[in-house]
Amino acid sequence: MNLQKMMQQAQQMQQKLADMQARLEAEETEGSAGGGLVKLRLNGKRTLLNVSIDDSLMRHEEKEVLEDLLVAAHNDACGKIESSASQKMSAMTSGLNLPPGLKLPF
Repeated sequence: MNLQKMMQQAQQMQQKLADMQARLEAEETEGSAGGGLVKLRLNGKRTLLNVSIDDSLMRHEEKEVLEDLLVAAHNDACGKIESSASQKMSAMTSGLNLPPGLKLPF
């Protein structure tokens, strides 16, 4: 394989990675906790876009439960973002002979 062809392939891969990162950042993911009593919506940059809290949790004595559920819902959404990014990256790089343990920019 000549050097010019390798450079073209590297540039194409770099553009594909940038495009995928932009798509992932634009995606929205919902996380939930407490059987759906608390729901959060995040974008791919993990920016919180929306919070939905069931009315049953709006009592003062449920404050700690609500706080815990907000954290759990956020972690749920973040986990889904990570999983989605990992799956898409694996699909995109499946034909490449990358060294073990190489982490691309995600």
